[in-house]
Order: sequence, then structure tokens, then C-alpha cells
Amino acid sequence: MIHLFINATAASAGGGLTYVRNVLPRIACRDDLRATVLVPDSLRSEIGQLANIEFPGKNLSGGSAKRFWQEQRELPRLIRRSGADVLLSTGNFALLRSPAPQILLSRNALYTSADFQRDLQQRGDYRLWIDNQLKAALARWSIAFAECTVAPSESFAQDLRRLTGRNVRAIHHGFDPGTFLKQGQALPQEVQAQLSAAAGSIRILFVSHYNYYRNFETLIRAVGILKRRLRPRTVKLFLTCKLRDDENPGPYAASPAANLVRGLGLTDEIIQLGSVPYPTLHYLYSACHLYVTPAYAETFAHPLVEAMASGLPVIASDLAVHREICGEAAVYFPRFSAEALAEKVMEAERSKELLAVMSRRGLARSLDFSWDKHLDQLLLLAQELIDARARRL
Repeated sequence: MIHLFINATAASAGGGLTYVRNVLPRIACRDDLRATVLVPDSLRSEIGQLANIEFPGKNLSGGSAKRFWQEQRELPRLIRRSGADVLLSTGNFALLRSPAPQILLSRNALYTSADFQRDLQQRGDYRLWIDNQLKAALARWSIAFAECTVAPSESFAQDLRRLTGRNVRAIHHGFDPGTFLKQGQALPQEVQAQLSAAAGSIRILFVSHYNYYRNFETLIRAVGILKRRLRPRTVKLFLTCKLRDDENPGPYAASPAANLVRGLGLTDEIIQLGSVPYPTLHYLYSACHLYVTPAYAETFAHPLVEAMASGLPVIASDLAVHREICGEAAVYFPRFSAEALAEKVMEAERSKELLAVMSRRGLARSLDFSWDKHLDQLLLLAQELIDARARRL
């Protein structure tokens, strides 16, 4: 039996939350694995009691810098006390002196994205630019300290290899259609009301909290183009966030995007739902006609798989990682071209045959992703590291 120590203290939003929510229940179902897990207090109460999983009495908290130094000081003692065979660091940064072999999960494309650096400079957000530069350096050092680094896609693994010269493995994140599509509680009443009010419109969905690298502004401008060209038919873009600084995680200023919505006269066309409970999210996908992502930086993009599993045709920015995840199930556009994005939406809407083909291909492609497969590959890697350390002793 392998004993993993999982440091998931950074799992507070987005892909980190998705990862922990899916991997821990699978660990609990296995008889060849147990885990000691550090997670934020809020997530600890959500997870509850799981077989084969222990939670240390002490959790680490605070901002990224504070948490990093706490980890360097406290984690070695906790790992030794647990008797774990392998450390799994899920938050991009490694433990510099791990008492157990360490697998580092690296899943932040911002540390390798030239587009993100340019974007910050153009926005004049030099504080965030400096912060990202420092974290990027720390992420590179972390890859050097970990026995092995794992990326959630081959595209991102290649970026990390070019950046560091180190061997980085690609293990796709998974997906559980049974859990995701499980019938359960209905959409919140206010969300359902907004969907009902959009009956007869072309309904486009984008699932993300607000940040710069998801490139909201290109999508907003594309909606402005669609509004003009599709008359008298109407278009509605549903966002699972609100364009307000205090409604989103991270240091991103949403007010320029909100001003763009108002400036283009799109207040009625862009529906800011806010966060939608994950168990009800599949109802939102199924209520829309198209899923669109204009992101210019990404490492895996779980909503793409969720959209495909829901039968929702996908239009994605032309990133290598998007092509890797969606393949021929999506159509692609240059990531900063609102004009090209609008044209792809209109092409899809003009062809029921194209929509049907994209939907079929997406459903088939979504079946290629499995959390059980992900965990199997991760455990094979963990056993390799255990055996390698035993040979050195």
C-alpha cells in the first residue's frame, strides 16, 4: 500500500478545487492507497470523513508567500510524523527539502505565458507583473527540487521542458461524467429565471471567474459584433461570475471589463450569473447552445470537458492545449480576434449539421478523460520514485 502525503493548501478556486474534489473520493475507494491530506479549512468541512484519508490537526493558511514559508517550516515534520511514502505537492511550488520523494503538480500557465506578461504591462498592473515574475522564478526552482514534475497536458509539459530543461511528465486530468451529470438539486431559481427570459436567443456560455488570462474583453467585443450582425435575432452570453472586483478570487481588476460592457451597450446581452453551484452546473450547460472560451493561457480547462460531456458544441481560442483536449470536437479562432470569434459563432449557428457533428464528437472525446486513469498513472509514478529511493539507500 502506498501512503501519499497530499499538500493541497492552495486549492481555493478553479482547477485546484476541481482536482481535490475528484481525486480524494477515489483514493477513499482504493485498497492499495491511503493519504494524509492538507487542505484549506473551508474545503475540509466540505469533504467530510473519507475512508483511507487522514487530515492533520494543523492546517496552513494565509497568502501565497506566507503559506510557502509555513510549508517549508512545518511540512517536513508533518510528513515524517505521517510516515508517508511520497509527497504530492499540488500547488505549483515544491517543498525544498522533502523527507519523502516528491511529485510536483504544475498547472499554472501564467508562469510561462508571454501573453500574460504583455497583458499586465498594457494594463499598467506592474504590482501583479512583479508578483508573477517572482512566482515564476519560484516555480522554476520548484521543478528543480522535485523528483518529478507532472503537468495536466502534453502542451503545458512541453512549455515547462523548454523553460527549465527538466523532464516533465504529462498526465491528463480526469473527468467523471456520472458524477457531473448526476440528477440532483435544480439550478438556483434566479439563474433559471434568467435562462427562461433568454428563450429564443442564441445562448452562449463561458464558465470562469473573472481574471485577465481568460480574455473576457475579446469575448465581450465579439458579443457586440454578434448583436449588430444577428438582428433581429438576439444573443445572450451567460457568465458564471460577476464583473466586480469583490466578486472574484485573485487580484484582478474587473471594472475595465464592466466598463466595456456598458460602453458597448451590452448590459442586456451579457448575463452575469455569479457563481453557480457545481452540482447544478450541468443544467446550465444543457440550457445553452454554444460554449466559448477565449482564454490565451491554459493548462487543461475542465469546463471544455464538461461542455463536451453535456453535448454542447465548443468554440475555443486556438491554443495548443485546447486542440489537445478537444481535438476535432471544437472549432478554433485566433485568441485576440473578436471578429473571428463572432464569425465562428455565426458559422455554427447557420449550420445545424455542424452543430450536430461537434456535439457528437464532443461527447465521444469527453470519454477519453478519467480520474481513475489519472490516479493509476500517478500511482505508477509514485511507485517508481519509491523504488528509486530504495535503490539509493
